[in-house]
Amino acid sequence: MINVKNLSYSYNKDGNYQVKDISFHVEKGEIFGFLGPSGAGKSTTQNILTGLLQMQEGDVQIVGDDIHNLSKERFNKIGMSFEQSNVYSKLTAKENLDFYAKLFDVPTTSSEKLLKMVGLADKAKVKAGEFSKGMKHRLTFARSMINNPELWFLDEPTTGLDPGIAAEIKNIIREKNGQGVTIFLTTHNMYIADELCDRVAFIVDGEIILIDSPKNLKLKYGEKIVEVEYMENGTLCTDSFSTVEDEDKRKLAKIILEHEIKTMHTKEATLEEIFIQVTGRELR
Repeated sequence: MINVKNLSYSYNKDGNYQVKDISFHVEKGEIFGFLGPSGAGKSTTQNILTGLLQMQEGDVQIVGDDIHNLSKERFNKIGMSFEQSNVYSKLTAKENLDFYAKLFDVPTTSSEKLLKMVGLADKAKVKAGEFSKGMKHRLTFARSMINNPELWFLDEPTTGLDPGIAAEIKNIIREKNGQGVTIFLTTHNMYIADELCDRVAFIVDGEIILIDSPKNLKLKYGEKIVEVEYMENGTLCTDSFSTVEDEDKRKLAKIILEHEIKTMHTKEATLEEIFIQVTGRELR
């Protein structure tokens, strides 16, 4: 669905590259996370892939087309939801979606259905200029689905949203992916990436450090530890044991045999902890 080879980009064309010789691919039906701190090159890469920035160096194919082929057929196949909402403030929510729908040559989803999906059905006749930042973000997200895209670019899709709405947005993403939509998710939020992504790429200072699945990264970089809460002489005790060290395994087996176990769970590293461990950078 996306093939990128040796992509580089310099805003000033002065040898100072914001994206430096990166290569990756995104399979059809995959949720691919592009993860890194602010200024890492995430948005620059996304803007090139969506045609907002002109290619400088490298080769890129999107939904089977060379990136230089700015055909309307390709734009009929992709959807884009940006972190910075760019809705028309003097139009109502419904008018925003209805206007955008006219730009496509393919069947579109009704504005009423989309507004209901993102919890804005009761705001259909309200001008977007009166919306909060979170409501504008939801409207932008709804608009990105209007042409039923095959390839969906999402930039920080849950930013600025309360937990309940964010959960609904994630459910929509899962539902669309279940229908076969390929998703390119740009974010610095490792928790949403861990929840949704099949594979992730870590990008720092314009360079991709690694690409793998969240599960594989946790197995490779996470500690293999079991935390146990158990009763001993009427007291609740907590201990941690390695699952690879023989002595710890013997101690754990002894506790399981001789004590009442209250809780027991494995401890795995978070994607954020792994990102810091691998890159030496924090997500800011």
